[in-house]
Amino acid sequence: MTDWAGRTAAEIAAAVREGRATPREVVAAHLARIERLDARVGAFRAVRSRAALAEADEVAARGDLGTLPLAGVPVAVKDNLAVRGEALRNGSAATPDTPAGADHATVARLRAAGAVVVGLTNVPELCVFGTTDGVHGTARNPWDRTRSAGGSSGGSAAAVAAGMVPLALGNDGMGSLRIPAANCGLVTIKPGHGVVPAGIGHGDWFGLSENGPLATTVEDLRLALAVLADTVPPPRREPGGLRVAVSTRSPLAGVTVARPYGDAVRAVAALLMREGHVVRRADPPYPASLGTTALTHWSAGTAVDARGLDPRLLARRTRVHAAIGRRFAPSVGTSRARQRLRARLAPFFAEYDVLLTPALARRSPLAGPWHERGWLRNVAANSGYSPFTPPWNLTGWPAMALPSGTLPSGAPAAVQLVGRPGSEGVLLEVAERIEALRPWRRTAPLG
Repeated sequence: MTDWAGRTAAEIAAAVREGRATPREVVAAHLARIERLDARVGAFRAVRSRAALAEADEVAARGDLGTLPLAGVPVAVKDNLAVRGEALRNGSAATPDTPAGADHATVARLRAAGAVVVGLTNVPELCVFGTTDGVHGTARNPWDRTRSAGGSSGGSAAAVAAGMVPLALGNDGMGSLRIPAANCGLVTIKPGHGVVPAGIGHGDWFGLSENGPLATTVEDLRLALAVLADTVPPPRREPGGLRVAVSTRSPLAGVTVARPYGDAVRAVAALLMREGHVVRRADPPYPASLGTTALTHWSAGTAVDARGLDPRLLARRTRVHAAIGRRFAPSVGTSRARQRLRARLAPFFAEYDVLLTPALARRSPLAGPWHERGWLRNVAANSGYSPFTPPWNLTGWPAMALPSGTLPSGAPAAVQLVGRPGSEGVLLEVAERIEALRPWRRTAPLG
């Protein structure tokens, strides 16, 4: 019997459509892998074993099974997006344990495409920080379990990297898809504003947050993005002649980049140059105020999401973050800081088609109870290892992370690709070519 766990979403869907596999056997194989491995990884807050098998049978009975793009594909959903019949806990003890009455729009699109939701994944409380740990569990990097999977889509990334699902749904407010993807050796894309339905928390962190997929191949990422955006995947073409800017300078002053992440950028830059692209060293004109703008929006979004929750049940770092954000929420809602940032960076992206940067400045912090530590210590840890992601939430422009090279521990390093509005297809094409020329190992060697 074929073990479908660890196969790509494209492979699974093709096998189910062609009758070489049933949705039940595919889902059962992944549930068995979750049962065997997740105690070591901590990816899931809840596993839907019975419900997932029943839903797999429903997919098998669909009259349109032969046309479903994600036929029988097991998926995991970040625990800040509603899944019908399951509680949405958002990583907190302060949220109600009440089953959701309906799916989030993105979950509904995945299910309509034939996917089966096998579980909800761990997140840091209210999805605020870049390490995934809290009252519902700690998500570890499957490549190096001494380290955090990152956050806030850490559970989703850990589930995919461990081969427990081929695809997972997450979202990105300050890098929350790209950070854990970079830690865990995955590909992901934060789509530009409006490409995929948002509806995250109470206001999408003032428009910073976008939903997106996590995958092990660019082909799977392209497939999942098309489902989430409710579009036909764009035709593949050779994106030759692109103007690529290469920058290893941190957007936040004083943050240095560890050598493996700089080396990863230089290796990809050399590859793109050999492919015929015009590659130049050029730093975006990040303003000195970028850190302040990011902090005010980040904390204000948390303040809105924390409204109505019992503060006694929130972790200390969350309470402090929300309290700071309450001061900024009124002004952030009408702030022109993001408009000024877009205006400042737009000429750079008129000159260059793609920006290549490190995805992270250094590896993720050690896995542990970061939710029990102070606010300043958490902010310092987050800012010190993930300064490259927030600017593109503030602009609302597409950005993606993909593996490149390795760290001394053997875990993957990663790079980030950024484009102007509407360039998701270009970024995917560049990433697909990088994958073809510099392939990565798809899942962690957990046995």
